[in-house]
Amino acid sequence: MSRENIKTMGKRAEDLAAYFLIKDGYEILERNFYSRFGEIDIIVTKDDFVVFVEVKYRRNDTHGTPSMAVNFRKQEKMKKTALHYIGMHEIVDKDFRFDIIEVMGAHELRLKHIDNAFH
Repeated sequence: MSRENIKTMGKRAEDLAAYFLIKDGYEILERNFYSRFGEIDIIVTKDDFVVFVEVKYRRNDTHGTPSMAVNFRKQEKMKKTALHYIGMHEIVDKDFRFDIIEVMGAHELRLKHIDNAFH
């Protein structure tokens, strides 16, 4: 798969994840939030939580599930980026968590939402 196709599929996976979250009652606060620490694909809120979501796409699970790519280093970057976001927006009245949305498939995409994927 070419680099351009990978970017296109990644964007498609993020769009699908955002649509899924909205349908599940989440409100999108931000997409593709960047800081000097890293990037978070989607930031949403529901009930009393701010949820930082990493979307991972894979055509298949030959090299493991998409969530396996969210290693310790990526988790640490997400945590620092989330703390930056929380401080920037002065969020004091909500809890927060980290979710992963796995998107798999070549043509027909399948989605799996992993709540509270890491701490």
